Amino acid sequence: MDESRTDEAIVVGSGPNGLAAAVALAQQGVAVTVLEAAAEIGGGTRTSELTVPGVLHDHCSAVHPLGVGSPFLRSLGLDRHGLRWRWPEIDLAHPLESGPAAVLVRSVAATADGLGADGPAWQRLFGPLAAGFDELAEDVLQPVLRVPGHPLRLTRFGVRAVQPATVLARRWRTEQARALFAGAAAHALHPLDRPMTSAFGLMLIASGHRFGWPVAEGGSRAVTDALAARLRELGGRIETGVRVDSLDALPPAATVLLDVAPGAAADICGDRLPARVRRAYRRWQHGPGAFKVDLAVEGGVPWTDEACRRAGTVHLGGTLAEIVHAEREIHRGRMPERPFVLVSQQYLADPGRSAGNIHPVWAYAHVPHGYPGDATEAVLDRIEQFAPGLRERIVGRAVRSTAELTRHNANYVGGDIATGANTLRQTLLRPRAALDPYSTGIPGVFLCSAATPPGGGVHGMCGFNAARSALRAPGRAGS
Repeated sequence: MDESRTDEAIVVGSGPNGLAAAVALAQQGVAVTVLEAAAEIGGGTRTSELTVPGVLHDHCSAVHPLGVGSPFLRSLGLDRHGLRWRWPEIDLAHPLESGPAAVLVRSVAATADGLGADGPAWQRLFGPLAAGFDELAEDVLQPVLRVPGHPLRLTRFGVRAVQPATVLARRWRTEQARALFAGAAAHALHPLDRPMTSAFGLMLIASGHRFGWPVAEGGSRAVTDALAARLRELGGRIETGVRVDSLDALPPAATVLLDVAPGAAADICGDRLPARVRRAYRRWQHGPGAFKVDLAVEGGVPWTDEACRRAGTVHLGGTLAEIVHAEREIHRGRMPERPFVLVSQQYLADPGRSAGNIHPVWAYAHVPHGYPGDATEAVLDRIEQFAPGLRERIVGRAVRSTAELTRHNANYVGGDIATGANTLRQTLLRPRAALDPYSTGIPGVFLCSAATPPGGGVHGMCGFNAARSALRAPGRAGS
């Protein structure tokens, strides 16, 4: 080992947070080894040919409004390692049965122009949020229990963010504006009449207005590959096919970071975990699931609304009332007849994912936690509601149920791709009430998964924050 290396660390899990944690440690001279149970690194940021040869599908994460705006990822210069962001002509479209689709583009003014009477209200809310997004992200993508760097801006955001999405949506009168906001807020996978659900809509839309909703050229695996390349450049190592079931199975290391769900962390740490922490990890609630359908579609999706044909992301949820109903149903464990469905057409921004005229279409429905049924037809019905004739164009498909998502990624318990329910308590105090939410209470052992602040998304900030916590820990060189 290089004598300039000052310490050793092990990161368990190679999702974006695990890799971000490893890079952050390696930047400070720590010798890092990442251990991954699967044969391929990346967690939710993997890409492969799931349907037709030459057609590239993202396994989970597909569109990256928070990735392109992540303070940590932006600091790494990942373009040197092949990461290229690509933007569609329209970032987001939300079709409605009555009237034209609502449309989100990077320009606040252009988006507002398309919302008619609600345009001025949209611009008043999102204009300042987009203009100050960089400063806002520095605080929002951190633990709640800390001194903010920009307290006034954070306070103004927090007053709105704590509201239920159904309450904040009252500032708009048209179905287009309300649906556009509600569709973004529905990424919370939580009933929209509950507190804090506005935060998800505000952040995703503000990020979209600041940076757009891009995809990674070549697939989301490009994010993984770039982080791995940066880690190796810093001297870090990655080992695949290594499952860690206990801390006792790990080689000696001064620091261990776990990119796993809280329940798995309790299993790995065993009796070493303080009782209060073990109780908190065991109480951790997982939220509703996703049912994923990847399609290879000849000629693309035959949307009836022209905006959807040019949009990288399409939200199929209908009106605000329809979205509220569907999200409430899955929270209660009932499968709605018309679930909220997200569709991504990444090839519009990144044509290299297609094979000739056969294009990848990525979709998933919000379903109850651990939903045992087959939601394929519900997803296809939802798309055909706005794109009749889709089924005739499908030349390949790959389906992942909630159980298959869990087998594919152990952090997705019950198909919960967010690694935790976004309840008020878990949104504010994740994974437990503590001044250092990344600490497990075991000296040198930290949690860095999406169950820690700031939560889900490909931004790497959970891993970066956990690494900073580890570097501040007593007894470390330089701490």
